[in-house]
Amino acid sequence: QLQAYGGGLVQAGGSLRLSCAASGGTFSNYVMGWFRQAPGKEREFVAAISWNGVNIYYADSVKGRFTISRDNAKNTEYLHMNSLKPEDTAVYYCAVKKTWNSYYSPKAYDYWGQGTQVTVSS
Repeated sequence: QLQAYGGGLVQAGGSLRLSCAASGGTFSNYVMGWFRQAPGKEREFVAAISWNGVNIYYADSVKGRFTISRDNAKNTEYLHMNSLKPEDTAVYYCAVKKTWNSYYSPKAYDYWGQGTQVTVSS
């Protein structure tokens, strides 16, 4: 089970840190990812990190502003979001998958958290 939290309302230019805690098993050898879904839009890839943190990829829209990280000892992944923009407003979901291939595709992920709302006001 994955539990995402840390969302909220923030002004443009502000920062938030999302966390995703895993329970009921260990995901230390899984790929961990973040996705987001705005109203009326499809779920889109935000960032992914390999089990050992060596491979990290970001969507172009968040590159340079967001940082994904993980703490395998705590079975938790994080998404540090800086310089937030109104277009970052969405429900953010964490997810895990066993292999690195198709890390950008929501359909490739095995388990999902329930989502946490991020709202950026202008």
